[in-house]
Amino acid sequence: MTRFGFTRSKFGPLGWRRVSRPVDLVVAVGIIGLLAIAGAVLQYRLGPARTLVGAARAIDGDSLRLAGEELRLQGLDAPEFRQSCTDPAGRAVDCGRSSRRALEALLAQGLVTCEIGKVDRYGRGLALCRQGETDINASLVREGHAVAYGGYRTEEDQAKAAGRGIWALQFERPETWRRRHER
Repeated sequence: MTRFGFTRSKFGPLGWRRVSRPVDLVVAVGIIGLLAIAGAVLQYRLGPARTLVGAARAIDGDSLRLAGEELRLQGLDAPEFRQSCTDPAGRAVDCGRSSRRALEALLAQGLVTCEIGKVDRYGRGLALCRQGETDINASLVREGHAVAYGGYRTEEDQAKAAGRGIWALQFERPETWRRRHER
């Protein structure tokens, strides 16, 4: 049947040969399903982007508890709480406890704002935190209480050059220490 001089084509809009309407429906549902799965995977990998504000408490040198949630500071790795370092005289120094005290001092200055973007393998939110105008993550690395771990290389170089914090000591990188002292 022709309508206005046009005949029905056996080809689809892009020149594809039409199979049947049920097959078209199955293909469309399949494509929508794949897009939904891709979106879910992306959301899982990126994690929920959100902000928490409040009084925080240090757990160790690179994790804290804020609004009932345990968060890990993103872009840095601090010595583990039980980790020791050695000073130039050969004496043991509790650098893990020292890192926690440094984080406690920053958190004690007032309310903390943390932007959480991803979740680590333990389900903790990875956070970029500020206390007023102070970037807590960058400050810990700059003062030598943590090493750069995916970020803050400039701050680590500054701490290393000035011999601040753990850079004035002999220490094992926290990642290496954890591997050697598995729980």
